[in-house]
Amino acid sequence: MGFKRLLASLGAGGASVETELTESNVVPGGVVQGEVRIQGGSVAQQIEGLSVGLQARVEVESGDQEYKQDIEFAKLRLGGAFEVQAGAVHVVPFGLDIPWETPITHFQGHHLHGMNIGVTTELEIARAVDSGDLDPINVHPLPAQQAILDAFGQLGFRFRSADMERGHIRGTRQKLPFYQEIEFLPPQQYRGLNQVELSFVADGNEMDVILEMDKKPGLFTEGSDSYRAFTVGLHNFQGTDWAAYLNQWLADVGGRRNWF
Repeated sequence: MGFKRLLASLGAGGASVETELTESNVVPGGVVQGEVRIQGGSVAQQIEGLSVGLQARVEVESGDQEYKQDIEFAKLRLGGAFEVQAGAVHVVPFGLDIPWETPITHFQGHHLHGMNIGVTTELEIARAVDSGDLDPINVHPLPAQQAILDAFGQLGFRFRSADMERGHIRGTRQKLPFYQEIEFLPPQQYRGLNQVELSFVADGNEMDVILEMDKKPGLFTEGSDSYRAFTVGLHNFQGTDWAAYLNQWLADVGGRRNWF
């Protein structure tokens, strides 16, 4: 399945450009394949540079304000300068690596609301830069990530929302300037719990799993958070009963704090 976007009409009689993804479904650590097609106009035109990248729309907290920001977190330059002849078609194929930390956008066959990640295309013409629209990609969980997500489902947790936030999670292998939080609503058995937030920070061998447990505020008490981080191997995660592991942690923390 491909996505096409008209990138630019480069002046009167100029070329037009579109990007097509040959496969929009990827996983962290994978590659998104596609091609950029430049259709020559009525005159020859010099292209100074061409690149594709990955972009995410993230939430930024600044003082008392929150706003959205587009952050490019991967970029690939596609060759050097070249000339597009009048009426000619110039096709540039590409394979863009997906960083291991890339947030997932799909879970249980559904798009996670608020996840906006895709491929951007950038042309440099006569010292000007023209950026195109976002070609969305569908980032599916790695098997190890799917195992953790499935464990929450087995315990009766329900997906609530997901977002991407600018900043760093301390003590993790994070390299990107933002991270994802996936929020789950608890089942009745965890009656004192408001929600659990889950983050993944992966590399090619293993990933940090970060959990934050949010207690419901009471009539005379404020809510409080409890934090847990552990490491999961991407290739040897199958030997653990993750539902039992998560349930034990929840029970231990909740029991010590008399949450449930």
